[in-house]
Amino acid sequence: MLDLTFEEPKARVIHGAKSDWELVIGMEIHAQVSSRAKLFSGASTEFGAEPNSNVAFVDAAMPGMLPVINEFCVEQAVRTGLGLKAEINLRSAFDRKNYFYPDLPQGYQISQLYHPIVGEGEVIVWMGEGVARRVRIERIHLEQDAGKSIHDMDPAMSFVDLNRTGVALMEIVSRPDIRGPEEAAAYVTKLRQILRYLGTCDGNMQNGNLRADVNVSVCRPGDYEKYRETGDFSHLGTRCEIKNMNSMRFIQQAIDYEARRQIAILEDGGEVVQETRLFDPDKGETRSMRSKEEAHDYRYFPCPDLLPLEIEQEWVDHIRATLPELPDEKKARFIRDYGLKDYDANVLTADLASARYFEEVAEGRDGKLAANWVINELFGRLNKEGLAIGESPVSAAQLGSIIDLIGKGDISGKIAKDLFEIVWKEGGDPAEIVEARGMKQVTDTGAIEAAVEEVMAANPAQVEKAKVNPKLAGWFVGQVMKATGGKANPKAVNEIVRQKLGL
Repeated sequence: MLDLTFEEPKARVIHGAKSDWELVIGMEIHAQVSSRAKLFSGASTEFGAEPNSNVAFVDAAMPGMLPVINEFCVEQAVRTGLGLKAEINLRSAFDRKNYFYPDLPQGYQISQLYHPIVGEGEVIVWMGEGVARRVRIERIHLEQDAGKSIHDMDPAMSFVDLNRTGVALMEIVSRPDIRGPEEAAAYVTKLRQILRYLGTCDGNMQNGNLRADVNVSVCRPGDYEKYRETGDFSHLGTRCEIKNMNSMRFIQQAIDYEARRQIAILEDGGEVVQETRLFDPDKGETRSMRSKEEAHDYRYFPCPDLLPLEIEQEWVDHIRATLPELPDEKKARFIRDYGLKDYDANVLTADLASARYFEEVAEGRDGKLAANWVINELFGRLNKEGLAIGESPVSAAQLGSIIDLIGKGDISGKIAKDLFEIVWKEGGDPAEIVEARGMKQVTDTGAIEAAVEEVMAANPAQVEKAKVNPKLAGWFVGQVMKATGGKANPKAVNEIVRQKLGL
């Protein structure tokens, strides 16, 4: 396991006009379950299909149509709970959350209020080398998504697309343990990373597959500690919920604005109204959407169309046994087995594809050297070109071959970079390219000595200066490397230069 130092959550202190205030943040993450079919029907979940083409009779609330639970979606929720070290409830139940919205054909949403499938868990959030925060998960429940209202296709009418209706969502509810905008973004990033490793949600925020509702409140310094001691939420101040956030940057901006808005109200003698708000990224501010409803406002009651969901511990244990290596475990192994630094291990385990690529490159080779090439050369070039790791023109096998050529002394580091460029643009076997293009490193000491003598003969004044100031020997090394087109072995050049200068 990783050697962690857990810190108590530290609040972002905001200096108001009259006093200091602290931030308190809780989050509800809506993660679309990775499943080909919806939660209660066999309709497709394919993104980007023609409007209203992925709609079953039960999704459209046709009379007499009854929901049938998708077992795979249940399995995905259990897998998520296990990945978050959470309690799995062997008995859960579905409820109807009643409200009207044009893209909700049934007039209610099937959700789990009273008996969720997953109980308390945790997410470990990295806040610096060796330092982590523990954000507690209160619950995870399954529910169906609503459709989508479209307002920009006609100046006088709105349209409804029901393709998303009935798609399975996991609502992951945190405790109010998050104390600043940066930590909130780090929490969402880490949670998305875990879900992607588990394969339970693709985390695509642009497509709406991962959305965050952010609950923000402010309190006086010391009041949060009172809440942690007593569990009394009244110490935390009135919260406002910012709906449907789908960008890490916007999450941070919205939290900062909302906190300052609440502080201004309180310091002016007013009261913060509990409500649901939206964030306008163009203006950088939140605006009121509706008053914040409580559970009783939705008239929740047990769904009469679905029996309580009962699962067996043996099934849960089977799912647990098939869990993949998760990010923190993989990071710990990379540090232990490859001798990597904390930062490098973080970068390489950020997503599963990058971690797999690195491991293929590092197999049987120097782990630190492999990490250096993957992070600096490969990732640097991918970022420059705007490519994902799966789109890399240089395969892990090709990059490993380049590293092998360095290790055998066939090419220098400089030539290796030139070779990487050739492979990136043209492809091919690195070893064959080196042979065909005469890129092998010169290791013949006689040839290197001749090159050194030639450079020294052309620069007698510099020779005299170097004998007095040994630091100038590096200038000769550079000149010899330049004269040999970078092919001379740098170590051999350095040794011969110092020998010739009598150093």
